[in-house]
Amino acid sequence: MKLSTLMLPLLMAGSFSSAWAEEQNVPAHTTFTVTADNQLKSKLPADILKRGYILAGTNPNTPPTTFYQEDNKTLAGREIDIMSAVAGRLGVAVHWQDTGGFDNIIPGLKSGRYDVALSNINATKKRMDQVDFVSYYDASRLGVISRKDANIAAFTSFLAVCGQQIGAGAGTTQLTRLEDASKACQAAGKAPIKTAVFPDRPSGVQAVVSGRVPMFFGPFEGLSWQVQQVKPLTMSGEIHVNDAPVSIAFPKASPLEEAVQAALNSLIKDGTYQQILDKWSIGFGAVKEAKRNEEIL
Repeated sequence: MKLSTLMLPLLMAGSFSSAWAEEQNVPAHTTFTVTADNQLKSKLPADILKRGYILAGTNPNTPPTTFYQEDNKTLAGREIDIMSAVAGRLGVAVHWQDTGGFDNIIPGLKSGRYDVALSNINATKKRMDQVDFVSYYDASRLGVISRKDANIAAFTSFLAVCGQQIGAGAGTTQLTRLEDASKACQAAGKAPIKTAVFPDRPSGVQAVVSGRVPMFFGPFEGLSWQVQQVKPLTMSGEIHVNDAPVSIAFPKASPLEEAVQAALNSLIKDGTYQQILDKWSIGFGAVKEAKRNEEIL
């Protein structure tokens, strides 16, 4: 059963929410073990020190970001490894919760359901009005997949596919990018892009496989993984953007932010961070420093 079917109303936050989340902890697997730093641990808020864990929300999507392993109940992926290493450096555990959808993440943070959230979330000015961020991954490389037998010529600009239909996930920055690309098509005297919105990446990928839409737009690393696993697919588009990094999200003014940022920079400095990304074959997205809020933009 999906955890989303068990969710309580967002208004029920605070201690009751924490107790409920602990009871519904989702198992997670990581192969990285790090040494705790007591000096960094001292930066943790008192309530987290007392309970001994950080409550993290994620929307399991596709490898290598965050996904369920073959048992369909154990989480794994880049974000599981990153946050587990951060918590380990801070001397506490992570308790994971399935948010039941990308669109539930920011409301869940605002209601106090999660201490942090990781789900390939780009830090944007609009989102920063509602939540805070600590950056950890360069998401400037995006991809567009299609079926091989569609014979779509490789492209690096959406001007090459004006007038065609492209899918993207609900609530993602990719939708905004498609809107901007569609306007650019029209400004160039071409037909606008027709956007199809899907609840998540897997459903969009499946729509391409089944032929319901010709293309799907999303994070390069995740779609590359899909292309490797699903034989009918190919990477037709590689789009480079000047984008703010994927970041860990927090409730506004969270006292946890300083500790997480310091732990991330510690992991960057000692090489653990790079090892995690290289394990998932996405070392090209490494950042040199974890930044916070306005520093990111």
